[in-house]
Amino acid sequence: MKRLFALGSMAALLGACTPSTTLLSPDGRNSVAFDAATMTYAVLRDGDTLIRPSALGIAAQERDFSGFRFGVVHHTSGDREWSQPWGENKTHRDRYNEMTVELHNSDDRTELCLRFRAYDDGVAFRYELNAPDSLTVTDELTEFRFADEETAMSWSIPGNFETYELQYREQPVAGVRDANTPFTFRSGKVAYGSVHEAALYDYPEMVLRRDAEGVLKADLAPLPNGVKAYIPGRFTTPWRTVQLGDKPVDLINSSLILNLNEPSKIADTSWIKPQKYVGVWWGMHLGTQVWTMGPRHGATTENALRHIDFAAANNIQGVLFEGWNQGWENWGGNQHFDYVEPYADFDIERIAAYAREKGVELWMHAETGGNIPEFEEQMERAFARYAELGVHTLKTGYAGGFKGGYLHHSQYGVQHYQRVVETAARYGIMLDVHEPIKETGIRRTWPNMMTREGARGMEWNAWSEGNSAEYLSTLPFVRLLAGPMDYTPGIFDIDYSTAKADKGRIEWNGPNAHCCIKTTLARQIANWVIIYSPLQMAADFIENYEGHPAFRFFRDFDADCDRSVALQGEIGDYIVLARRAGDRWFLGAGTNGKARTLAQPLSFLEDGVTYTATIYADAPDSARNPENYRIERRTVTSADTLEIAMAARGGQAVTFIPENE
Repeated sequence: MKRLFALGSMAALLGACTPSTTLLSPDGRNSVAFDAATMTYAVLRDGDTLIRPSALGIAAQERDFSGFRFGVVHHTSGDREWSQPWGENKTHRDRYNEMTVELHNSDDRTELCLRFRAYDDGVAFRYELNAPDSLTVTDELTEFRFADEETAMSWSIPGNFETYELQYREQPVAGVRDANTPFTFRSGKVAYGSVHEAALYDYPEMVLRRDAEGVLKADLAPLPNGVKAYIPGRFTTPWRTVQLGDKPVDLINSSLILNLNEPSKIADTSWIKPQKYVGVWWGMHLGTQVWTMGPRHGATTENALRHIDFAAANNIQGVLFEGWNQGWENWGGNQHFDYVEPYADFDIERIAAYAREKGVELWMHAETGGNIPEFEEQMERAFARYAELGVHTLKTGYAGGFKGGYLHHSQYGVQHYQRVVETAARYGIMLDVHEPIKETGIRRTWPNMMTREGARGMEWNAWSEGNSAEYLSTLPFVRLLAGPMDYTPGIFDIDYSTAKADKGRIEWNGPNAHCCIKTTLARQIANWVIIYSPLQMAADFIENYEGHPAFRFFRDFDADCDRSVALQGEIGDYIVLARRAGDRWFLGAGTNGKARTLAQPLSFLEDGVTYTATIYADAPDSARNPENYRIERRTVTSADTLEIAMAARGGQAVTFIPENE
């Protein structure tokens, strides 16, 4: 193995003739220091070091590029506003200072550019290569040497190239052996930060792994032969990012990841529309329904029409059906699905026509079972058929290992997911991806990439120990920093009494009569606001919503928000967020296993406007009886302060609707 650029051999060539290589953010608080003599970078905030001098580089098989000579350093800046068709925020400011370091190899005309950017909310860098021919990448040398490792705390899931559905760990940075990103940290006395990546294309994902020297460095998901990536001679890696802030909520309010992606490649985005949805899904996980045709089949014509009627009556735009297509009977063996042919009891033509008549969007579901070659072989035919039926939203799934020994998060996986995104765009189809590659902001460039799973979702509550209130209070500060998540929130039957009354139900994953939701009902409502997704599901059985006073929140809720602001919170403890859609505001708050009362100024509301606040809150006994709640209405303005009282594992949700609406 040879290094693409050798750190030691470059030092003598570069060290003596380097101009200024320190880059400051526009507000002067964040800085990146590049040392050409050692080929390292460091990250500072307000002059205090967060990441000590850390190595840079990539390794490749083909040649030794130790003959690099220092070219020039360019400093530039950018400041522009841009908008997107949907998102946590419709408008973003992209303001940064940039430094590019050019390195040249005269022997074979190879050029390497190290591009750094400093924003007020973080810093980023990437490698840009221009070589005569293609390369075989065997390693990335990028390091993250955190200052004060023993006292700095971190929140992350383990580094894993197959799944993100793992529990969060809170531990000192020094105790981290491996971690996926986002990797959120608190530096003792300085700041909060999160390491991640942006614009991941045609390259494996990065995890952090402690090497032999005790340093956390980039580790790339390998291909079956051990190679990390095959790249063309002209290539740009993903950005390596460090979001920064004074408070945990500053990380949530950051636009860094999106700003580092390119503008939309879809010229006409008018068909890309956020929506609320219900569907045939939860029953499969609770075991009252199954994916295959038979007495317990969930995706039947009768059930489909019933869900469409419910959606039309409750201001819900879409309906999802899992298990509609032939092939589920092969699950657990040699997965083979037909992505066009429905089961005989699912009259797809009639269902699609009925959905159009009712003004409801029909969603399709395509589970691959990890059989990527088969899915890609059928993809054009299937997407064309969905477009014929008027289907504009597709949920995909990748449960199960990929064939051929490929890892989900390898270059092979990244390339596949991107092919699906681009093919779907040609057919006017939005995507909701489960078992995905991590979100890195490509939704700016491909805005039909709406939402992903990428963490332990609601289904874990159906057949395992479930997701704790602490987990839900950590999620916004780690996984959701990457982008939207299809968590499938909103279960009202907290103890599953409806499902457990069905004596014939299937208990997945062994006996699970003890399983239940680990929060109060009010927190379930608040999660529709807290866990952002432009495709937001009310995941419970629709009969558990019918006639329920608290379901009014979801009917009033709008998934197409214009502005979002994280108001207060501590990682793993509690969170308060507000989102605006048109002239309405929606607030969601949640706590961990500790009851707490927060004072929340309503200064985010429009000045001079009087709102009717409808408050969905925990009842006094919600800690013991989690389905109990209270609804209160009051008149408020931006000058008021809201008291948010939450039971242990509880929450609160509020709609703010202008009185003159």
